Amino acid sequence: MATVATCGGDAVGVGSAVATASKSNVTSFQRRGPRVSGTNDSGPRLVSITGTRPSVRNGQLLVSTGLPALDQLLGGGLAVGTVLLIEEDKYNIYSSLLFKYFLAEGIVNGHTLLVASANEDPANILQELPAPLLDNCKKEFDEDVYNHKTPESNIKMKIAWRYQLLPKMEQIRPVSSSRFGHYYDASKRIPQELIEASKWHGFFLPEKISPTLKVEPCSLTHGYIKLLQFIQNIIYEEGFDGSNPQKKQKNILRIGIQNLGSPLWGDDICCTENGDSGHNLTKFLYVLRGLLRTSLSACIITMPTHLIQNKAFIAHVTNLSDTVVGLESFIGSERETNPLYKDYHGLIHIRQIPRLNNLVCDESDVKDLGFKLKRKLFTIEH
Repeated sequence: MATVATCGGDAVGVGSAVATASKSNVTSFQRRGPRVSGTNDSGPRLVSITGTRPSVRNGQLLVSTGLPALDQLLGGGLAVGTVLLIEEDKYNIYSSLLFKYFLAEGIVNGHTLLVASANEDPANILQELPAPLLDNCKKEFDEDVYNHKTPESNIKMKIAWRYQLLPKMEQIRPVSSSRFGHYYDASKRIPQELIEASKWHGFFLPEKISPTLKVEPCSLTHGYIKLLQFIQNIIYEEGFDGSNPQKKQKNILRIGIQNLGSPLWGDDICCTENGDSGHNLTKFLYVLRGLLRTSLSACIITMPTHLIQNKAFIAHVTNLSDTVVGLESFIGSERETNPLYKDYHGLIHIRQIPRLNNLVCDESDVKDLGFKLKRKLFTIEH
């Protein structure tokens, strides 16, 4: 009995010590499970930001790409602090659409945008963003199916087959601004009031490069330096690197870089097989990843890899990216007239998924999927 009493006394002493230590934030362990409401919670907690959620596999903070089906293929979404490389389709039709979905998702969630382009003014890009579907997406999906010229006898079978895939690929739910991932109407433009209420920064290369600046032909390394400095200033000055603890509410910086590596950026990697500026592009990606890793930001880059002459260089670019998705359009190819692909406009290839806090990456069961741009929706299907 004395032994029990002694143990009880020690337990009380330890409990008092832990309580005292927890108040001064010196304890090396935290209590698991839900905390009692009203208690002083001074321990570290997962950052809660609108439009984000933690990965169920590794706890990494995720943001939506703006396409819920693509989020699921990437393991739940795009990890904060990573780069998503989109290999453009031949005519840059569908890759630019995914680029705009990513930016539109940021506006809907109140994230800060940074849009960089060498051929189109970022202000004009924002005007072309698709409108969010605030009604039930299932109704919009039904309209798209019925509007196609399909025999009435096949409509029910077609809807049943597609809905069979939806729980796995396209979860149809009412869209609200508080949920993760939204659907967008490609036939409409985002309301002007949403753009005016958003916070964004634009980098238009022709405005950043002085016409009197003497640079070598086909080598605009000055453009990459300017862009890195611009991104770095936004990250540091607006506290996305966590250096401003007084900031009341954390936010995400969504960075979108369009047509990187194209001749419009001054690269010759698309002109010759042994381009001199190829090293400049890889250095740019290397430094960019370093900036993203230490900040609350996520980046999407579209690149015309089909124009790059040196295919070995593509492997270097892939290694310097975290997630790589390739788009293959059927326009002008043999598959456009192939009856096997008559229901699709192209293929989406999952080239690479990052290994984050894991020894292995989340491999998707299916790496090559068909996509189709309907009247309103961009869908990914088996």
